[in-house]
Amino acid sequence: METTQLRVLQWQMTVPEQTERALESVEQGCRRAKALGADLLALPEMFCCPYDNACFPRYAEPEGGGTQRACAALAREYGLWLSAGSMPERAEDGRIYNTARVFDRTGRQVAKHRKLHLFDIDVQGGQSFHESDTLSAGDSITVFDTEFGRLGLCICYDFRFPELARQMVLRGAELLLVPAAFNMTTGPRHWELMFRAQAMFNQCFALGTAPALDPSASYHSYGHSIAVDPWGTVLAKLDTGADFQFVTLDLTETARVRAQIPLLRHRRTDLYS
Repeated sequence: METTQLRVLQWQMTVPEQTERALESVEQGCRRAKALGADLLALPEMFCCPYDNACFPRYAEPEGGGTQRACAALAREYGLWLSAGSMPERAEDGRIYNTARVFDRTGRQVAKHRKLHLFDIDVQGGQSFHESDTLSAGDSITVFDTEFGRLGLCICYDFRFPELARQMVLRGAELLLVPAAFNMTTGPRHWELMFRAQAMFNQCFALGTAPALDPSASYHSYGHSIAVDPWGTVLAKLDTGADFQFVTLDLTETARVRAQIPLLRHRRTDLYS
């Protein structure tokens, strides 16, 4: 039976070096989600692998690897939708991808998204990182159907590109799930601004789930997992530490907002191309 009320638990977990410990943390999140009556548990980008170019090839698994099977089993055991952040994937041709997956309540994989835009930046006096040193870019826009409505899925740097969010919304997405890991240079400047802007311009819900800040790690995540509504209002936001955040979303709000300010209908596509 379809319902428009979606209860989400975002788990801003600390990413350990051992995949087994990461999966133990995911199960902790599943237990908390089940106890709170959540429908969906959202995990951060690279929840099972340190965010480090040196680690991506070492932690990468083929399609159907052990981490994926464990996530599917946890979704099935706890009867939850699981937005399993992202994890490094090794394709048959040897290429490595930053890949997000979603599993339904039966443990079936219903969505798979390979990060489209690789995080290659050099901020003067700040962060420098080049995912393309080890990762390859995906080539597909990802939306999928649930009992709550249609959702979109992308990863971190993908969400900086207005064209991608708009394409997911034009394909019916009412909520955009974004496992992400902004850093201490870009996070304070753009994290909340980006989520509010994308939600407002596309009149949809947007959820960004990030890893907790770990000062001992080589990459320092900004944290601040966030939930924003179609008006661009922040519904909830965490700080930098390991923590849970519970939000209830009424996906019919997207239609109500779009009826009042019909941005999508008023687009002048005859002039944009």
